[in-house]
Amino acid sequence: MAPALNSGDTAWMLVSTALVVFMIPGLALFYGGLARQKNLLATMMQSLITMGAVMLLWVAAGYSIAYGEGNAVWGGWSHLFLAGIGPDSLHGNIPTFVFIAYQGAFACITPALISGAIAERIKFGPYLIFVLAWSVLVYAPVCHWVWHPNGFLFKAGVIDFAGGIVVHLTSGLGGLAACLILGKRKGLEKGIIPHNVPFVVLGAGILWFGWFGFNAGSALAANQSAGLAFLNTFVGPAAGMCIWLLIERIHLHKCSTLGAATGAVAGLATVTPAAGSTLPMEAVLLASISTGVCYFFVSNKSRFGYDDSLDAFGVHGISGIVGPIGCGVFSSVGYNSLFHSGYANGAAGMTQLLIQIKSVGIVGVYSLACSALMVLLLHKSLGFRVTHEEEDAGLDLTLHGEKAYN
Repeated sequence: MAPALNSGDTAWMLVSTALVVFMIPGLALFYGGLARQKNLLATMMQSLITMGAVMLLWVAAGYSIAYGEGNAVWGGWSHLFLAGIGPDSLHGNIPTFVFIAYQGAFACITPALISGAIAERIKFGPYLIFVLAWSVLVYAPVCHWVWHPNGFLFKAGVIDFAGGIVVHLTSGLGGLAACLILGKRKGLEKGIIPHNVPFVVLGAGILWFGWFGFNAGSALAANQSAGLAFLNTFVGPAAGMCIWLLIERIHLHKCSTLGAATGAVAGLATVTPAAGSTLPMEAVLLASISTGVCYFFVSNKSRFGYDDSLDAFGVHGISGIVGPIGCGVFSSVGYNSLFHSGYANGAAGMTQLLIQIKSVGIVGVYSLACSALMVLLLHKSLGFRVTHEEEDAGLDLTLHGEKAYN
């Protein structure tokens, strides 16, 4: 039977798309509040520009690379500039144009996450070139590998319901590569603190709100899978927030508002790949474990010797490793994970765990290597980092000619 339009599923996906798009200004607020006052607008611009430039690139070429039939590693050019797709085209039970818009929102927010690792010290032009190149050479191919039926990781059986590998792992390790190459910010040894924690809290709240579309919308239908993902998107960050505050209380003897917001985002990122394959209490356990690991990396980054400005790697990169691997341990809905395979199917559970580890390794190395190469090329040719004088004056004035507060 030929697929037919389902108005309920279509309505849900329209709402989900809007929710994911709303996450981008939420991320701008979250990152902007974490930055210093003199870099607020520049930091927000690094998120907002993806809504324009990356979305145009997505409809021009990105969608074709990610969702064209192609082969196991590349979608090809069959849908370049959306060729062959019209108003009556369907992706399952929803219009293809709606699916393109939904996936385009993912494509926009993913490179924006990278900016959190290199904020307060990069030029706008080279950054824009980087996110466009990264979207085509890293995000779109990985999207094809994991989510398209022809992709080699999809065929291997990897679990990544809403983008732990495709979104958080790629951006987190891309950010790590960039911050290692570009070096530390000036004044880091004196301590750099967020200039507006209320912005951070508001941004985290918007991200959490939009994440319901990010995770539950990944079911591509208003069905039981969406319902499970929706609840997991509530309990996962709830666990992340509480665990972060508990660790802070033990470690620092205080519970901070900044910690509550950061823990919630860590829980959200962790539960993303597992949202449709774990039961709620399993999601709580996975988010709790991952948030503890995130706290360790965030609180010890100075000891490790890198300047992950706004903790893009410490939160998203670590969640993008622990979350997908955790799917191989805790997934119980439609999969035989390590804890749910039973004695008779123990080999199947171990197989799934190994698939998850292998997928994280392949995508992680690919994103790290490609991102490093792109940053190096841009840094050597155009100069990716601002001058010391520009960094001292602040990027709002020197790059954009404006101030956040007049």
